[in-house]
Amino acid sequence: MSASLPTAAPAGAIKHRSPLPREARDTLFLLAIIAATLVPHAGHLPWWCSLLTALMLGWRARLAWRSEALPGRWSLLAVLALVIGLTFATHKTILGREAGITMLAMLMALKTLELRARRDAFVVFFLGFFLVLTQFLYSQSPLIALWMIGCVWALLSALVLAQMPQGVPSLKLAARIAARNTLIGLPVMVALFLLFPRFPPLWGLPKDSGARTGLSDSMSFGAFADVAVDDTIAMRLRFDGAPPPQPQLYFRAQVLTRFDGKTWTTSRVTWAPGDDAPALEGPVFRYEVTMDPLRVSVIPLLEFSPGATGARLPVGRLIATRLPQGQWQVGLPVAEVLRFRHEAWPRAAPSTRLGRADRNESLSLPPGVNPRVRAYGASLNERFAALDEDALAQAVSRELLTQIRRDGFGYTLAPGAYGETTPDAIDEFWFDRKLGFCEHFASAYVVLMRAAGVPARVVTGFQGADPNLQDGDLIVRMSQAHAWAEFWTPSRGWQRADPTAAVSPERIEGRPLRPEPGLFTGALDQLRPGLLTDLRAAWEGLNARWQRTVLNFSTGDQMSLLKRLGFDNPDWTTLGQVAGALLTATAAIGAGVAAWQRRPHDPWSRQRLRVRRELDRLGLATRDDETPRRWAASLVERHGPRAEAVAASLLQLEAQRYRQDLVAATSQWQRLFAEQCAALRQVLTR
Repeated sequence: MSASLPTAAPAGAIKHRSPLPREARDTLFLLAIIAATLVPHAGHLPWWCSLLTALMLGWRARLAWRSEALPGRWSLLAVLALVIGLTFATHKTILGREAGITMLAMLMALKTLELRARRDAFVVFFLGFFLVLTQFLYSQSPLIALWMIGCVWALLSALVLAQMPQGVPSLKLAARIAARNTLIGLPVMVALFLLFPRFPPLWGLPKDSGARTGLSDSMSFGAFADVAVDDTIAMRLRFDGAPPPQPQLYFRAQVLTRFDGKTWTTSRVTWAPGDDAPALEGPVFRYEVTMDPLRVSVIPLLEFSPGATGARLPVGRLIATRLPQGQWQVGLPVAEVLRFRHEAWPRAAPSTRLGRADRNESLSLPPGVNPRVRAYGASLNERFAALDEDALAQAVSRELLTQIRRDGFGYTLAPGAYGETTPDAIDEFWFDRKLGFCEHFASAYVVLMRAAGVPARVVTGFQGADPNLQDGDLIVRMSQAHAWAEFWTPSRGWQRADPTAAVSPERIEGRPLRPEPGLFTGALDQLRPGLLTDLRAAWEGLNARWQRTVLNFSTGDQMSLLKRLGFDNPDWTTLGQVAGALLTATAAIGAGVAAWQRRPHDPWSRQRLRVRRELDRLGLATRDDETPRRWAASLVERHGPRAEAVAASLLQLEAQRYRQDLVAATSQWQRLFAEQCAALRQVLTR
């Protein structure tokens, strides 16, 4: 964007052909940069915002290409009012993250329609820099980082062009200057990255909606006709030794006890802290977790995790508290990457404690819905009435799991919707269609157990992991999100039962169902089986290294760095002192460079400066626009024959500037000139 962006051309101006005038070229270059900056936001912005932005940028490009007049102020105000109205209608506010980014994108596009002066271009530049920053609120992947670096480079190039008002400097030259200046500032950026204090995110990440595999703080039976498999990574686990076998990889997240006939939600029963920790038995597995933002308020941990109700666990910068049902809860949905260490005893025996309120809630069923399931559960209770409570629970569970294995039930990610024509969705699933995924089987199992008089509840989390380690990490994906059941017995407490294992054992053995391959995926598999898997593993390995070395660079890493630099027991004060010292040194270096750049570096200019200083000491005022010949004439006019030697040297200096055959050694001439000036001063002071 050149400084000559100023005024809009009058209507009906001549249409330019190639080559474009500088104003049009710089404007089109800036519009292309803005479009590139907005592209990654397209998936997060409302559809109307992307459409209006594209239309306005296209409109501005047409005006620049044809050198036509820009729209009037009233037109822009009308569009601005429309944008504010649409933003409020979409987000119910014009504040906050989502609404703010929407408004920022629209204001950027609107501002291009009033580029009448260089100051308008500067506003666009800095809106662009801020828009680059907002993209990292959605994604911090290496690809996004590379794309944003390119956008920043392009914006800096446009900024350089705006600072070069004369002539028609090439885009290549501006890009080279921008790259050079960026490299000069790179050490400062690295120092700030290493030493700037780490704070939690200013905004949390939005909660996903829609039918996708993953975790949630609630679960609705039959809400989705099908689910899309989300194969993104949820957690990376690095065990101190060999990891547990696949059937033991149950990561407990949320426990859902209340059921209204459609939706499972968490318990309302509150317990005081007590001695209800699991009895730790068998081998212990110690591991490090790197957990992506799961956007739920619980931390899924490998069962069984030590701790009684009310125990507290540091997870990254957060603190998780153990609830009575065994889940670990944080105050808000997790909106940042967490890294922490933990340990688990898969064979631990859970507590047998069960309060009256919790028992009542774990037996409760909504009246008037699913009558066939309730009747069948009651018949099972009568059938095993002679058994004690422990044996009754085990017998009913075996009977239900046997039915799932033998009575034609099927595991599928696309079972179709349940409960569209009747509220009795679980009746429809269990007795009629018998198709579903883990939530259907866990929900139906728990309702049947309760109908048979056995306390039961739904547990959600993750089950299983990728069969092969990736750079030493065990990978747990969002597609391995799972729901299972627990039932209670007086002698053994809460026992896990996974109905999915009865209908689809491969799901529990580390082979989750995959969607049918698409055209592109199928073509890659035909080219070389497993190629897509290998490419994905390579990318995820790169992303993991980026995560560990860059995104997960924490306060602890900063303190470790200070220790390696020789500081004993560093703290926040030490970090601030080192950062302040580096910034002070950087400022001093910058001031020194600026002072050096202000000095003339051309030999002729430096020599002129020294000559003028000598003449000033002789009392002769000199100006920048005067030549040595003029100074010589002024000296003779003022001091007569006494100044002829100095005047002759000044004439020689001017000759040196233009006649290479008369060039003498600079230092020799300067020494002689200084001696002549000193002699003249002595004569003048007598």
